[in-house]
Amino acid sequence: MGHTAAVRCAPMSNAGSDAGGNASSSAGSSTGGSAGIAVVTGAGSGIGRSVARALAAAGWSVALAGRRAEALAETAAPLPGDRVLCVPTDVTSAEQVAALFAAVRDRFGRVDLLFNNAGTFAGGGVPVEDLDPETWRSVVDVNLTGAFLCAQAAFRAMKEQTPQGGRIINNGSISAHVPRPHSVAYTATKHAMTGLTKSLSLDGRPYRIACGQLDIGNAATEMTARMRTGILQANGEVAVEPVMDAADVAATVVHMAALPLEANVQFATVMATTMPYIGRG
Repeated sequence: MGHTAAVRCAPMSNAGSDAGGNASSSAGSSTGGSAGIAVVTGAGSGIGRSVARALAAAGWSVALAGRRAEALAETAAPLPGDRVLCVPTDVTSAEQVAALFAAVRDRFGRVDLLFNNAGTFAGGGVPVEDLDPETWRSVVDVNLTGAFLCAQAAFRAMKEQTPQGGRIINNGSISAHVPRPHSVAYTATKHAMTGLTKSLSLDGRPYRIACGQLDIGNAATEMTARMRTGILQANGEVAVEPVMDAADVAATVVHMAALPLEANVQFATVMATTMPYIGRG
């Protein structure tokens, strides 16, 4: 399907491990515990990289998805090779997303967790009257359609597998609540992510599929580098903003993922403590 090809992206740490994976590795995760099977999109950098490594450290087997194979390999380099899979994936392609989840199930036997993280801030800083339709569509394609396609594929897998169920954690944003100036495409898609989260939560109830959303503010990644040099504020001024370590976001995801499926963090916000969110605008 498409050009997606799954690869074992780190040296094997245990030569005797089962190359095909097995469903028994996820036995504890059928109730949301550790050592389950996680899929992380946007895993080649930033928050996705931090979350993937934190999940692996907590005992999860992790499938890394992202556009760039080299970046996925960098994320995977310190991880146990028998518990990591790299699947270069364009989340805007339904065929590539289907191939991603097929590869995960072929290797590990099931899917217990999706961290729906791939996103773009394309068009950020462009006034609404100057934003071209192609850029708008590209942001919607990645941030919303891509999130839906990944959630849909995870939902299908979780519904069909035995034991049934799993968890989806969507990467929202502070912008799911309040916008920044000149961020209409990003803000609209992040507001829509909240609707996706609520719908998945409702529709997943009969199948033990939990869905929550983590709204993140100013994690220190490539995407937020501009925060440290100065960014436009609602009052027209340009100001430097505080950031937090992406590892703090990762720790929050690990906590949400470790809950039993009978419990769910529906919405959570983790942000740099003194960033201008409370009172933004």
